[in-house]
Amino acid sequence: MTTITQPPAQVSFSANKFCGNRDTEDGEIRELVQRHLRPDCQAVCELATPNATAICDMATKLAKIIATDLEARFSQAARGKGDGNNPLSAYAKSVLPWTGYSKSTNTRSKVDTKSSDLDAEYIVPCYESLLLFVAHHVKAFVTQQAKAGHINPANCRLILPVTDESMETVCVNGVDDSKELVRTMCGMFPFDCTVSSQAAPAPHLLVASAEIVTSQDEFEEAVLRLTKETKAFYFTQHNRRFAWGLTVCRRNIRTYVFGDNGAWSSRDMDVASASGRRAFISLLVNWSLCSVDRLGFDPSICCAFDSDSGRPYFEIDVHEKNASTGKVASRTYFSARCVGVAAANLTGRHARYFAASDSFETMDNPTVMIKDMWMPMTNRDHPGETGDERSILDVLNAAFDSDSEFDNKFPQLVSTGPVYLCRGDEFVEDTTATALAGLLLDSKHATTAASSSNARGPSGRHHIRTVMNWAGDTVSAANNANQVVIAIADAMTALSAAHKKCNIVHGNISDRAILFQVTTGGVKGALAEFDYATYANCSAHAAHRDLPELTMFQSIRSLESAAAPRSPLDDW
Repeated sequence: MTTITQPPAQVSFSANKFCGNRDTEDGEIRELVQRHLRPDCQAVCELATPNATAICDMATKLAKIIATDLEARFSQAARGKGDGNNPLSAYAKSVLPWTGYSKSTNTRSKVDTKSSDLDAEYIVPCYESLLLFVAHHVKAFVTQQAKAGHINPANCRLILPVTDESMETVCVNGVDDSKELVRTMCGMFPFDCTVSSQAAPAPHLLVASAEIVTSQDEFEEAVLRLTKETKAFYFTQHNRRFAWGLTVCRRNIRTYVFGDNGAWSSRDMDVASASGRRAFISLLVNWSLCSVDRLGFDPSICCAFDSDSGRPYFEIDVHEKNASTGKVASRTYFSARCVGVAAANLTGRHARYFAASDSFETMDNPTVMIKDMWMPMTNRDHPGETGDERSILDVLNAAFDSDSEFDNKFPQLVSTGPVYLCRGDEFVEDTTATALAGLLLDSKHATTAASSSNARGPSGRHHIRTVMNWAGDTVSAANNANQVVIAIADAMTALSAAHKKCNIVHGNISDRAILFQVTTGGVKGALAEFDYATYANCSAHAAHRDLPELTMFQSIRSLESAAAPRSPLDDW
């Protein structure tokens, strides 16, 4: 599945909103940027390069055409010539002053950095005109190539500016510093769309946020704001693998990639130089022509819309590999809602939960919960090996199979395994290295990448998808305190029994691990999330202890001593 469908109206998928302490969140964002952002990576822009050789060649050719035409129209505009009724000439004329063009000398050069002509409000229309110039060319080129049968326009998109973002006065540490920083968005739109600034699309169609500032003094704040805004993408775009972002500081554009194993920024693309303009044009062209996985979306989760009601839903592929033949088969599930808290981290384990069914007609009455996650490559092996969730749940369900008190207290596994991506005639496992090809192996930053991965290897994390029989929503979706109390009490009972009978401890108790459902007999709870469960005296505790996503769910004793024996009290 490779297409992202434009909705008939502004819509979004349901998921519980993230509510946290703002000061704590700002501190986490600042730490993330300081510790995990690797600057000046050439591979950032290269990440958007289309996978298919023919499309890649097409994108290279188109970027050259656009860059050459832009320079020619600059020259015409500088001489006061050009077709005023031609939109391309109008866009070029709007962009030209941003490049540092001086009317007095008929030259383009960098102006004084303290000049007042480059405030944020001035930059925005120039930046948007450059996007529209590229989109106009892309639409004409793809239309022509589609007629010749060389490209399918359904697999491409127009990258257009979104207009309803306004000037904001930013408060830093609670103090109004009267800085005017501008956030604008770019989104992906179908080819039947008019090439012009667009109203905000549905959240899942936003490609990147761009923070625009006027001086280097404000640049650090722009990066922090961009990081925070990108984090918010994961709450509305439930099929994100990684995310893009942009900063514009006067005439310098940088693009960013935020993945689960770190963050990277490109070198400056200076619009005052032809090479800088061409680099940004190439990025926009690649965003227009590449497959959706290069935009950061998961190609195995397709966002679709019911043609009758216009309601959004997901088609989710679950893969199973035949051990004897090595062939990968996929089964598609349908989901109308994301359950519980969406993936909340820019680094660390990403986990999403979908209420799903095996048919479109029954997706409002879910039969399974699908857990989609990026798991760290610690000393654990792939699913099916000793010590993973499959084996833990098999042990628990076998131990309590004849005990009616524990019916549905533990999820029953339908399937679990890696997510596969189709590469030509082959299927490859989706890992951090696959998603962020080139970035983790960037020659300048290879040492940094390896050390920051905390000995997990260059792949960092692998993409796992687990299907369980429906055991209820996460407790964060409960309607009242009584439901919460009952669900937690049932989960604690299950936890104690798992330890007493099977010597199993959980290791990751959070609101996502406790499920509840309302039945005719009342409310009942269940204990889920056994990804990090181990046997009480297992050495795997030491490997898990330092994982950032687990730290907040560990007891003080567990954090102080990896060798200390575990009990249910550590989970409670």
